Amino acid sequence: MSIIQKILEIKDRYASPFEMHRDGIMGMNQRNVSYIGKYNKRSLYPLVDNKLLTKKIALENNVKTPVLIGSVQNQQDLSNILDIIGTHTAFCIKPAHGSGGKGILVIKDKSETSGNFIKTSGQEITMHELRRHVNNILAGLFSLGGKQDIALIEDLIHFDDVFSGYSYDGVPDTRVIVFQGFPVMCMMRLSTAASDGKANLHQGAVGVGICVRTGRAVRAVQHNEPIETHPDTEKQLSLLKVPHWQEVLELASSCYDMSGLGYIGTDIVLDRDRGPMLLELNARPGMAIQICNNAGLLPRLRLIEAMTKKHRLSVKERVAFSMNHFGVFKD
Repeated sequence: MSIIQKILEIKDRYASPFEMHRDGIMGMNQRNVSYIGKYNKRSLYPLVDNKLLTKKIALENNVKTPVLIGSVQNQQDLSNILDIIGTHTAFCIKPAHGSGGKGILVIKDKSETSGNFIKTSGQEITMHELRRHVNNILAGLFSLGGKQDIALIEDLIHFDDVFSGYSYDGVPDTRVIVFQGFPVMCMMRLSTAASDGKANLHQGAVGVGICVRTGRAVRAVQHNEPIETHPDTEKQLSLLKVPHWQEVLELASSCYDMSGLGYIGTDIVLDRDRGPMLLELNARPGMAIQICNNAGLLPRLRLIEAMTKKHRLSVKERVAFSMNHFGVFKD
């Protein structure tokens, strides 16, 4: 292949800055300066950067979250971790200040023969290995800035059968970008074998753009490349539809009132018994959601910025506006 052919292939494969601007694609610098820097007060960051604080304000505002089994805050707690876990055989351990899915350990069962814990991948880990992982969390190995951290132990989400086949050994979650209380763009993140059961796109999870009006799949990607079926289960991704959709959007919208942050990513899971629940908040949500939806954020954000009296609207009114203006499909 000649140099000219390679250049033409690259040109066809990637959009130019002009094309991205035309399509309203928001870049990281613009996100940081014009939205995160402008609408998120630095004093409020601890509320979302510390998952323990997030859980506390969620409980205070009657926002459903996964049950907290306990926390490990120091070496004394670590030595008593079996007492903290108790009789639970399915749970999730995560760093309070973690990001990007780093440091999350998901346990789905405990072996009756070996006594080891079983990860979602089926791999067994010993009690010594589990303690070492928690010790790494305490040391700040997975935390923002590498500072000392706290390990949270949460009850495992009970997988809703409606998503059977859409995710591999992990619970899918719905990321909703909320701007000044308005849900503006959504995607589902589906775990794969490559992502080790975690719904993190950078680790190989599948991202599916979701229509704000209907909760139906718009487009699916893995590693930023379009795909039609789940790589492990071969489930047709275009058939995906999120149940309890309006409740999901209202839960996401209420996180603006709860946190005071103007531009946030809300991660919501659907439990078969408790329905939609807030998993965590993100004050610096990534840009990949635009790739999943094949649409830019900027036109939606600017529409809301231009609105007058938007702060007088209730959660239900904000959701109704978003469903009306940002939908791809009709009901």
